[in-house]
Amino acid sequence: MKKILFLLLTVILYSFTPHETTTVSGKITNTENGTIRIKGELLDKEIKLKPDGTFSENLSLEYDAIYKIETSKNSIPIYLAKDSKLTINADDTNLASTLKFTGKGSVENQYLAKKQLITSATPIEELYKVDENEFLKKLQEIKTSVNNLYLKTKFTDSGFKEKEARSIRYLEQKHLAFYPKFHNYYGRVDGFKVSETYPKFDETMDLDNNSDFLFSNEYQELVLLKFYENVKADEGQLWVSAKNAIPKIKALKSQSIKNRLIENSISDISMENSYYEKTYHEFLSLTNDPILKQTLTTNYKATNALQPGNPSPTFNYENQKGGKTALEDLKGKYIYIDLWATWCGPCRAEIPFLQKVEEQYKGKNIEFVSISIDDLKDQPKWNNFVIEKKLGGIQLLADNHGESKFIKDYGVEGIPTFILLDPNGNIVTARAPKPSDPKLIDLLNGLKI
Repeated sequence: MKKILFLLLTVILYSFTPHETTTVSGKITNTENGTIRIKGELLDKEIKLKPDGTFSENLSLEYDAIYKIETSKNSIPIYLAKDSKLTINADDTNLASTLKFTGKGSVENQYLAKKQLITSATPIEELYKVDENEFLKKLQEIKTSVNNLYLKTKFTDSGFKEKEARSIRYLEQKHLAFYPKFHNYYGRVDGFKVSETYPKFDETMDLDNNSDFLFSNEYQELVLLKFYENVKADEGQLWVSAKNAIPKIKALKSQSIKNRLIENSISDISMENSYYEKTYHEFLSLTNDPILKQTLTTNYKATNALQPGNPSPTFNYENQKGGKTALEDLKGKYIYIDLWATWCGPCRAEIPFLQKVEEQYKGKNIEFVSISIDDLKDQPKWNNFVIEKKLGGIQLLADNHGESKFIKDYGVEGIPTFILLDPNGNIVTARAPKPSDPKLIDLLNGLKI
């Protein structure tokens, strides 16, 4: 009995023992909206600044890691440990030269700020466009400068010092891995291949280390690059789909890497993925991030709303012939919607085919509606294009280009996109065949239009 009472007392006392709290305070002036955000794994905290730019926030952190402070103009990497008492002072209009840290954790963060100045001194496009020998020379200079900074810094956090030593190695490996991929683009060299003497990627490197992923941005980039490379290579694909990636995400030990990969694949919960329902449930079971779960669920519900038979999202847009036209105005007929823009090559390529379909179904129970997502400032250009190309059907201009509510409600990620609605304004298909696809005629004939 005494033993049980002792255990209960221990539990009660522990529950009232204050846990370690991270304090972040300081003064950040000249932000546009008077707020900053601290973001990281399982953390997204908005902080409202006082009128003079000062702030103070207590955080309960799950990890000692690299986080970000996002201002209206900048993003600052900061290291926060569970016992940090960090003070930050900066002017948002000239962050690099005004950023100062004091308090517990200041040494490590001042180091990170100086390191960022070194690594960003040579823009990525400049680093990757030069030839192989020049690139390796520049990379060595960057690594040497960072190493020298590391060696002369008297760190107060031994965990930071140990992880940063690995992070410097990741910095080098990241650039070595990225250069062969991006030299083609930045150097405008077709078919580029590195020489036989080019340093090989260290295949023994552990690419499933949760602690390093939380700490090192360089490691994060390296892990993601290699993950997507491996999925594409194994599946023989040029892209990575959720269907191909999920088995490899499941195999990872690092929960943080799983979360990031799922976050990067949010768009897989969409009409473009015929397996979206299964993908949603798989992703939901693989992440422990409540914000990510909420986003996945929002996408899932939005995609479910676009299934056949559901009421279509509505619009009320400027008509090229004058006035406005709303979806409600067109009820009573089938509606074939073309989402396009004058600047879109594939959209323009479909126009002759669309005109043929319009002619074939002239006088029948269907309206052809083309909604342009050209910017409102380009209205004259759109108007002239419609006239010059003698476009038929109903020609509308969306009210906020690609950000228009109708476009977003349909989860449109690229144009041209085609939609078919029934006479009641319900969805027949949110991704209809394009005019050049014979399946469109099969679909329309099947509906006995």
